[in-house]
Amino acid sequence: MENIPQHIGFIMDGNGRWAKKRVMPRNFGHNQGAAVFKKTINWCRELGVKCATFYAFSTENWRRPPDEIKGIMDLLRRYLKDIRASADENIRIIILGDIMTFDKDIQDELIDIMQTSKNNTGFIVGIALNYGGRAEICNAARTLAVKCSQKEITPDDITEELIGEYLYTSEMPPLDLVIRPSGEQRLSNFLIWQAAYAEFIFMDVLWPDFTKNDLEYAIREYAGRNRRFGGI
Repeated sequence: MENIPQHIGFIMDGNGRWAKKRVMPRNFGHNQGAAVFKKTINWCRELGVKCATFYAFSTENWRRPPDEIKGIMDLLRRYLKDIRASADENIRIIILGDIMTFDKDIQDELIDIMQTSKNNTGFIVGIALNYGGRAEICNAARTLAVKCSQKEITPDDITEELIGEYLYTSEMPPLDLVIRPSGEQRLSNFLIWQAAYAEFIFMDVLWPDFTKNDLEYAIREYAGRNRRFGGI
């Protein structure tokens, strides 16, 4: 495979349904999905991908039952250790989303992981937590509106490139490919600005069953497509 996507976005979907099929609590599925998240980072590195962003918890996920949210937060606390271990493997961790809504201990750990890994160059892992694509664009727009009001810039200075500098992905490569397992065929508010010219691959496999073979299939499918970016 010569044409490897440099940045892949993963919508980790289907954990709850995977658990339900096995007559298990939904949080059991989230635990299995977290294990696949860790494996997928290694698979991406082996295959020559430079950056992977994972949709872990959306702004809409707060609507889920309180016991499920608590289970996800407890799982996040446990996996912060693995995320920190990844940072020790020359991996840079970038958190996408408004983490200020999380408990203070989670906030502090996420901020510290980002700071201590910011100079790592081996691979980039983006983790979307309390993330929504529309909220991300609104946040960039508010920041630029303040700069206009303070006369730092004028409205005519606002370009697509400038907006991109105020998105969570500003220090990541352009998004090439979005993979969504679980059979759903939508973005669900994930990287909607960045995905303007990304390729999409939807799979029927649930996220806890996602394998390296599935990733290789997606990359082969991507490599065979003709990305014209509006040209001929």
